[in-house]
Amino acid sequence: METTNVTIRIDKKTKREFDNFCENVGISISTAFNMFVKATLRTRELPFTVTDIESQKQARKAFGEAFRASQEQSVINGTDNISLDEINDIIAESRREMSATK
Repeated sequence: METTNVTIRIDKKTKREFDNFCENVGISISTAFNMFVKATLRTRELPFTVTDIESQKQARKAFGEAFRASQEQSVINGTDNISLDEINDIIAESRREMSATK
């Protein structure tokens, strides 16, 4: 199989650490990159999860705001100290009332 060269830029410390890792697992850097490329092509996805950190931060912030809003609303509604059993009783009663009106 004909090969070609690929040049990448990486900081010296990271390269040295990766060199050591590859040596410890008995492969060369070239073999490691070939494994990465072949795994990517075989699965048609990167062999690790890539996430947008900013999107995660925004999602966590939005969830926190929604959770706080629901807590505040439960205080307004007087349902902030209601138990799960009480919630289930309310749902069951509501279902009985709906069935009776049909």
